[in-house]
Amino acid sequence: MSDRQIKFEAAVADSKNLSERPDNATLLKLYALYKQASVGDNTDKKPGFSDMVARAKWDAWNGVKGTSQDDAIQQYVDLIKSLS
Repeated sequence: MSDRQIKFEAAVADSKNLSERPDNATLLKLYALYKQASVGDNTDKKPGFSDMVARAKWDAWNGVKGTSQDDAIQQYVDLIKSLS
């Protein structure tokens, strides 16, 4: 396992123990970076307007489309560090 992957998994664990809950925009950014880092580009079908939460998550993830998994990992780790 690479050093970057170890840092990513540590950041994921740290995200569950933040002293304050991040605002919704930050939560969506964390979600998008996590999905990009762990899955890659979003290929899921866009949810309809009736499911606003799923739509917001889809839009956030789709917004980082094209970001390499390594870059997404680094951005996720940096964001978690800034919130800790």
